Amino acid sequence: MITTYSNFALTTAIHSGSNTRALIPDLFQGLGAKRVVLFSDKGLLDAGIVDKVAEIFQLTHNGMGPELVGIFTDIQQDAGSESVNKAIRYAREMAADSLLALGGGSVLDTVKGVKFALHHGLADIKEAIPGGLAYYTWPEAQMMPIPHIAVPTTAGTGSEVSPIAVIYNEDKHVKTNIIHPFIAANMAVLDPDLTTGLPPFITAFTGFDALTHAIEALASPTATGFTDAYALQTIRMFEKNIVEAVRNGQNVKARMEMLQASTMGITAFSFALNAIPVHNLAHAYGALFRIPHGLANAVFLPHVIELVQDLYLPKIEELAQALNLHTRDKTPQTLLTDVVAKIRALQAEVGLPNDFASYEIPADSMETIVAAVQSDPAALNFPLPAPLIEAIGQRVSSIKSPQQT
Repeated sequence: MITTYSNFALTTAIHSGSNTRALIPDLFQGLGAKRVVLFSDKGLLDAGIVDKVAEIFQLTHNGMGPELVGIFTDIQQDAGSESVNKAIRYAREMAADSLLALGGGSVLDTVKGVKFALHHGLADIKEAIPGGLAYYTWPEAQMMPIPHIAVPTTAGTGSEVSPIAVIYNEDKHVKTNIIHPFIAANMAVLDPDLTTGLPPFITAFTGFDALTHAIEALASPTATGFTDAYALQTIRMFEKNIVEAVRNGQNVKARMEMLQASTMGITAFSFALNAIPVHNLAHAYGALFRIPHGLANAVFLPHVIELVQDLYLPKIEELAQALNLHTRDKTPQTLLTDVVAKIRALQAEVGLPNDFASYEIPADSMETIVAAVQSDPAALNFPLPAPLIEAIGQRVSSIKSPQQT
């Protein structure tokens, strides 16, 4: 454990349990909300999830409490800056004083961007992140007094509680980051009933996103006892529930445990944030080839553990135990091999690929990939050398390194 300064700040109140969405209007009233806008996406609108939440306001509004004044569902994958800017304009048109985010990571991050822009008087979120990373710390960073509730409909990103908003810049084809201690929601509502209809494939890769958060937090050089506790419990809950959640999406208990694991995983990740090579690669490939973030993490995770062993070996026994593996009388190297095999077995069991064969990655794109990985904000603390990026690239696609061409 490190003995220098560390920070662990839980600024989001968490309400979890079946049908907790019924609490949302009262929670907003407690926050002083008057005019709420609900942000989501068209997929959740078509699935009836948006109506399930919106109707609660209709049933409870008595002219005294908060009013749902608008619903915005024009949010695309990866929280693009164009979606964020449209959402900002809509919030202002509706004279919204409060924000309700309902969806996966793209929706949750978009609403964080909206809150940041409203608080700072911005019309274009790209103005907040000109260099790709905007890092705010307390005491310069202060509370943003905009009532904000997040309701995740996937169990993976944990964006409902994280101090990070990842926003895709369409002009530069790069994922940018706002890190701010008060950008997360005031409250998160973890209602497993809203996740039971999530398709198996999305359930699988969003679950692996949570696992990746936990493993990268555990391996981080700046991990602490706080972050280890959250990371290890995330891994245990993932191992116990991911297969059941994928195979039997109606299992509310498994869905609830995956939601809580997701929230804990991102908490560990956010406050141990340092060496994150899996996310580094996933950000670059996601931005270049539009690969969903959780799927990219899932594919890269075992390859990175296998090829960047020095990062994972110091805590490999704890990681193996959390994955329900036998560790007695085994060397660290053997345990690392076992961990990689277990992750790959779980990938196969839930129907995830081990490469990006289904994506069209140009054969001549390795130079572009290397530049994207090395310039991503995630590379600041743990830069990956070009030969390693190329070696991993060869594993996940048909791309060959210059030495092989």
